[in-house]
Amino acid sequence: MRQVIYAMTVSIDGYIADRDGAIDWSGPDDELFRFHTQRVEETDVQLCGRRLYETMLYWETVEESSLTADHLKFAQTWKSLPKLVFSTTLDNVVGNTKLVRDGVADEISRLKKLPGKDIAVGGAGLARSCMELIDEWRLFVSPVVLGGGTPYFPPLDGKINVELVETRTFGSRIVYLRYRRVPDVHSVVHSFIL
Repeated sequence: MRQVIYAMTVSIDGYIADRDGAIDWSGPDDELFRFHTQRVEETDVQLCGRRLYETMLYWETVEESSLTADHLKFAQTWKSLPKLVFSTTLDNVVGNTKLVRDGVADEISRLKKLPGKDIAVGGAGLARSCMELIDEWRLFVSPVVLGGGTPYFPPLDGKINVELVETRTFGSRIVYLRYRRVPDVHSVVHSFIL
């Protein structure tokens, strides 16, 4: 079954944007940019909230002749990637994008049953609405403390057990942490006893 992956750059104190919503502290260097391109190539649908969609709109509309080879490859990969934007405030979207008003959990459940590559979730608000359906969390930890802003993780009703499956440190001092959901041992033991 396809995996649902939530990946964002995050400060060491757990924020994806500062108090003003700015993410200018999180720009990738060339090495990390190529890694992000590879990650996008490993998915076949991107789910976005409105803010992430508006941030990434640049790659849908940029004049390709002005781009470096790495940026051109990302732009072409991003443009061809099917995207679903969950928003109640947008009126329209551009490119290979579909606007969805509601039903995040239903849409993700439907997509998970279809054959294909992984499903990427971007944006804290969107991730909040589908946290129970996420299979992997990928954090790109930036060496900055923001002291407040938009948290990577929302408040949760209960714990989620995870295991660390991959780490990598980039030359820019960004640390990549990849965690996978694991079954709750107590739930497994309880169902075995019954």
